Amino acid sequence: MLDIGCGGGRLVEALASCGREVLGIDVSPSAVASTLLRGGAARSGSVFGPLPKEGSWDTALLIDGNIGIGGAPHVLLRRIRGLVHGQGLLIVECAESDVDECRRVRMHTGQRPVGPFFSWATVGSPALVRYALTSGWSVAEQWTVPSTERHFIALRARA
Repeated sequence: MLDIGCGGGRLVEALASCGREVLGIDVSPSAVASTLLRGGAARSGSVFGPLPKEGSWDTALLIDGNIGIGGAPHVLLRRIRGLVHGQGLLIVECAESDVDECRRVRMHTGQRPVGPFFSWATVGSPALVRYALTSGWSVAEQWTVPSTERHFIALRARA
């Protein structure tokens, strides 16, 4: 499994403890360090750069709104299509509302900005399905976790 935008590594840690081969990637060096401290495998860098085992991952994850990476969901979905094998799976967490927007955002520590502005997208399930169908994916399943109201879509790579 490839956890794109792995953050502090909670999913990498959980999946590795279940015996799964998993790699987290994140642009934040502190996120990668946290993942490594949890005992997970992680790499610093962008999903748009070279990655190990391109084209052979079984599953990729875009959790916690990471469909927003890069601000262009169709570009991100096409890139991930090239990372998984021919029948690979992508699990995406999307917004609960019917939204499809891109904006420029900036990270802050308290009131102090700590980096440059970057593009980020917010995508709900209708928009995600539209992007997926034009990016080499088909919808395998959709679900909501009632206790958290988190929404997920599993996409299957099309040959």
